[in-house]
Amino acid sequence: MKVVAVIMAGGKGERFWPRSRRTLPKQFLSLTEDGKTMIQHTVERIKSLVSIQDVFIVTNKDYESLVKEQLSGLPAENILLEPAARNTAPCVGLAAAYIRKKYEDAVMLVLPSDHLIKFNGIFINTLKDAIQVAEEDTNMVTIGITPNYPETGYGYINFGDEKAGANNVYQVERFVEKPNLQRAKEYLESGKYLWNSGMFVWKTSTILAQFEKYLPEMYQGLLKIEEAIGSSQEVEVLEKEFSDFKSESIDYGIMEKASNIYTLPGSFGWDDVGSWLALERFNRTNEDGNVVSGNVISINTKNAIVQGSDKLIATIGVENLIIVDTEDAMLICAKDSTQDVKKVIENLKICNRNEYL
Repeated sequence: MKVVAVIMAGGKGERFWPRSRRTLPKQFLSLTEDGKTMIQHTVERIKSLVSIQDVFIVTNKDYESLVKEQLSGLPAENILLEPAARNTAPCVGLAAAYIRKKYEDAVMLVLPSDHLIKFNGIFINTLKDAIQVAEEDTNMVTIGITPNYPETGYGYINFGDEKAGANNVYQVERFVEKPNLQRAKEYLESGKYLWNSGMFVWKTSTILAQFEKYLPEMYQGLLKIEEAIGSSQEVEVLEKEFSDFKSESIDYGIMEKASNIYTLPGSFGWDDVGSWLALERFNRTNEDGNVVSGNVISINTKNAIVQGSDKLIATIGVENLIIVDTEDAMLICAKDSTQDVKKVIENLKICNRNEYL
């Protein structure tokens, strides 16, 4: 069966402010030493499974030019532009409608655009196993991540028995929300929970049947969009129907309610790059434990992340800081406060300082 990839690329990446902005969010930034952007990494790592002709990018209409600039060879009709931000369920549904129109049915790899993976060979083998499971009947597959510490910032997947006739494939018992620390420790100790990575594999026919069952109003809108594809009314219908969709995650809208869901534990060096701290997990540190980029002089500086460009940044006698300098804004943040970067965004919105967003 035809295998296609759906890359979800509509996020704002607010925790990577001040480099990530409304006009240039995280997925279009380079955060690694090779100079490639997050979305380029995402497409490149699956090229042995999916050709660029079968990659679909779902993104905000404001980012069309960025997608075209960064992904050469991508067919223009494979850039699906959301008229409004409506979370992951409408995103997935929109892609499924376009894929059904083009191919009738296919196996969809649904992937976020802003994750990094260290061990690509293991990742590809995991996807191959997931594709085999998804091709059977109406199975849906979610890729879980084997946890190695009690993370409170992720949702979890509770899995049960191994699937008959398949190795390392387990029935999903339930999806659980982000836990407190004690609950996260219990999940880790049980050995029956995985981090929810937000990566999914299913047939187009399977997921659209789930929309029809669990999100019927949205499904009716998707049918109207599908019918209009290729016509002179396509943009107008997409604008109206998509904007009317309620904001809904695919997890809450479908995955938490559906049956026949399986998970594959992934151990391929996954990182959701959720904050500036990720830079020290994927970039080399110097002898003082610093990750430095740009024109920087560091004296008695330890375990810091310093990101600049042409302007000289000099640090003296500091530890455990994140310093990010851009043309019009600078972030200075304690490493244990990275989750509070969003509070800066909130304050900027309240004060109508939109030029910094």
